[in-house]
Amino acid sequence: MIRNIYIILATFVLGITTGCDLQKEVLCSGKTMGTTYHVKVVTPMFHRTGSLQSQIDKRLREINQSMSTYLPDSEISRFNALEDDGESLAVSADFFNVMQVAENLYRITGGALDGTVMPLVDLWGFGPSGFSGKAPDRKEIERCLESVGFSGIELKQGQILVKSKSDIRLDLAAIAKGYGVDALAALLLARGYKNFLVEVGGEVMAEGVRKDGKKWRVGINRPQEDAAFNDVYHVVALRGKAMATSGDYRNFFELDGRHYSHVIDPRSGYPVANGVVSASVVADSCTLADGLATAMMVMGAEKALALANQMDNVSCLVVVREADGSFADYRSDGFLLDD
Repeated sequence: MIRNIYIILATFVLGITTGCDLQKEVLCSGKTMGTTYHVKVVTPMFHRTGSLQSQIDKRLREINQSMSTYLPDSEISRFNALEDDGESLAVSADFFNVMQVAENLYRITGGALDGTVMPLVDLWGFGPSGFSGKAPDRKEIERCLESVGFSGIELKQGQILVKSKSDIRLDLAAIAKGYGVDALAALLLARGYKNFLVEVGGEVMAEGVRKDGKKWRVGINRPQEDAAFNDVYHVVALRGKAMATSGDYRNFFELDGRHYSHVIDPRSGYPVANGVVSASVVADSCTLADGLATAMMVMGAEKALALANQMDNVSCLVVVREADGSFADYRSDGFLLDD
């Protein structure tokens, strides 16, 4: 996923809410998963939050150590390194939880979201090795597709993952940041916080209200290559909901006049070229919203809206670039703007 949501809020404010209750808004921020995070917590003025930053950083380190393909000793790297058909690996609750969501997304999206897409990501130059300077040919893609398919992994009781094919490799970037958001939200709720906004790499979860008693307002970035991160295209008001956005306008390469997005269709083996430039999803879980946003980029506007309308507590906005360069918005039932 790319960083494409701008939080429309001041970074640190002390003040007075309605009535006589003194409130403060505390900001914790840092770097994680190759991007940044920001957590805003509204709490009583004299409540101590001194250990909050360290607890957040610790939780994010745990998740990164589980799911980063850039760390050779991470759980995902150790799974990818298994060399024999039928070999298994016992994994953490975090990793197994994400794999359960990935398996469900693979099923409900008809393979548009496939956690085993890593061989294609590497082939097209969007993995750790980088771009080779040329697009792969059809034969290379066909060979690579033989190593893609979530059905090649079995999830067993006891948090066990089994490779049925040794060349299967995982890339969970499409949902890892969303899972990080959910994990931080769970941490804050466990500590008794009821009003907060969590953002990791542009994916967000909003609970309760802001210091002024209103819903949190989150901006969707304008889906253009030259747009600044604070160039807001639309605004969404959130409370008790997560939102994630995927787009094709930050991570791409151009070759021989063609635009190649980092969002790859795991079924065809090619980067998406269906006109969709951005997909935003609102859901109860940021892990789910994150994965659906990527899948909807692959599925196209019509199928994306149909899927959202079939699901409980899920809505989406899909932005399509028209032939003249203008944008057309397609919204599912229940997706409300607060512009």
